[in-house]
Amino acid sequence: QVQLVESGGGLVQAGGSLRLSCVASQRTFSIYAMGWFRQAPGKEREFVASISRNTDTTYYADSVKGRFTISRSSATNTVYLQMNTLKPEDTAEYYCAARPSEVILTPNQVHYWGKGTLVTVSS
Repeated sequence: QVQLVESGGGLVQAGGSLRLSCVASQRTFSIYAMGWFRQAPGKEREFVASISRNTDTTYYADSVKGRFTISRSSATNTVYLQMNTLKPEDTAEYYCAARPSEVILTPNQVHYWGKGTLVTVSS
């Protein structure tokens, strides 16, 4: 069982930046692909970004490419999501995700979810 705890959400103006963090309880952090998903009110949960377990290959949704950066630290069992040039449409609950496999690209592939952290971008 892996516990994921997110932090870093908040209220920011359009054009601003936030950095989300997710700490994983599992010592064998390196065996998991890690990702971020988000869910806006009335919408389905969607993929934002992920990072592979072995090669640190990164994947991004088209809507955030060039603005968001995902990274991971095995030393601290932490995955980060740096979000720049935020837009009102980025407003959502952001969830950390883990999968004991090479990649995560869809919600159905996720084995473990965090409880979420709210990001609100004002116009």
